[in-house]
Amino acid sequence: MDYAQNLWLFFILLFGIIVVPGMDMLFVLANALTGGSNRGLAATGGIMLGGIVHTLNGAIGVGLLMHFVPILFTPLLIAGAAYMAYIGITLMRSSITIGQDGPSGSRSAWKAFRQGLMTCLINPKAYLFILAVYPQFLKPDYGPIWMQATVMGLMTIATQAAIYGGLAVTAGSSRELLVANPRATVLAGRAAGLMLFAVSVFTAWEGLRAA
Repeated sequence: MDYAQNLWLFFILLFGIIVVPGMDMLFVLANALTGGSNRGLAATGGIMLGGIVHTLNGAIGVGLLMHFVPILFTPLLIAGAAYMAYIGITLMRSSITIGQDGPSGSRSAWKAFRQGLMTCLINPKAYLFILAVYPQFLKPDYGPIWMQATVMGLMTIATQAAIYGGLAVTAGSSRELLVANPRATVLAGRAAGLMLFAVSVFTAWEGLRAA
């Protein structure tokens, strides 16, 4: 697998994670619905900044791991693949829906930005995602780790901006669509779970073959 294929695989996984309704998405929806698109976009900006922090954590952690204890890299990759498979199976068996009630919106765009940042930073799933996924895509064969992490970080920011930003702009119709069509939301979550499981199997196979 070359570097371009590696990035495509990361993007598919990243898109699947971000597009599934969760805490960040509900926060953007709530702010957009209570304060308009500007407030929703401000919340999106805070979440994007949180994504940058998570990317830095992943790059530093993986870089230190490969420098000081490279023998642990392959086991961590396998463990991460197993965790992704678990998440995928959980999503495929779940019924994700969005109800009428959501978190309350902030009173200003600046507050929405700060709350969006905190929402992203305190989300435990984000840290688990970083620990499970980044070791599988940051590889010495593709060049400096910091450069790879920068590219992945920019991809994360752009994907968050496209999904959450677009959702903030069209919050009213999007919210009504999700509430009125719970089956569509469930199917989207299960499709993302299947994608996670498939990617985990592929990455585990790659790791075992390299080992």
